[in-house]
Amino acid sequence: MTGTMNELTPLASPAPMRRKRTDEIVDAIKKTIVEHGLQPGDRLPQERELIEQYAASKGTIREALKALEVQGLIRIRTGPGGGAFIETMSEQRAMSLLSNYLFAKNMTIGDIYALRKVLEPLVAVSAMTNIDDAGYKRLTDIIAIYDHEPADAQERWDQRMAELDFHAVVAEYADNALLAFTCRFLQTLLKELAVCRDIYRQPKPVLRQQGIAYQRELLEAMKAGDSTRVHQIMADHMAYAETAMLDLQAELTGDFLHDPVARGRGERRRKVVS
Repeated sequence: MTGTMNELTPLASPAPMRRKRTDEIVDAIKKTIVEHGLQPGDRLPQERELIEQYAASKGTIREALKALEVQGLIRIRTGPGGGAFIETMSEQRAMSLLSNYLFAKNMTIGDIYALRKVLEPLVAVSAMTNIDDAGYKRLTDIIAIYDHEPADAQERWDQRMAELDFHAVVAEYADNALLAFTCRFLQTLLKELAVCRDIYRQPKPVLRQQGIAYQRELLEAMKAGDSTRVHQIMADHMAYAETAMLDLQAELTGDFLHDPVARGRGERRRKVVS
């Protein structure tokens, strides 16, 4: 050997992976949609124009358009007058796609509340300056759905869904669209997560007065414009809700001895809140 370790030529950094041409065209079309302010119902250029514009093959253009359609951003119509038209992705579809991604991730109630405890107080403060009398009436009317014991199983289920709807309405008034969407998505997960659905179906009487008290205090603080109090009330509400849900889960699964959160609480009566 004629050299030393210090004389060895350092290994070259790996070259960045080249993006697929299809992905590049998808991003370019998205950029065009935004820059030109295209609205739902507007039509993209015809296939032949896209082929020329992006110097791509027919197959590549069709693959790019199909990707945009799967993402819910366009709709492809065939026949006379057909083509690729701008589509509005609904919030429900966006949440459905995210739910599919998380389907096999073994999410837990704790995972959801780890985010809710942080984000719900923020969204309540954000909504405070925007909510109007009609909004407060909506929230008061929602509370009236579950401020009494249910007459049957269907009313019990409806009440528990309404408890989550209260928070969805608060999020509607938030300034931050991403924050509001995330909170509503977490609320939707609670409606769809199998263990939560099992908890909500339990026929036992439910004490929810503490949760309602938090919500009524929240509305008073929001009307008063007290952001510090709004944040604290919602933080307390979410901490209480998490504890109640974990207690109910432990009771449902009989896992008191193995659940450090539930252990030591004995047979204290559980409360379901949203």
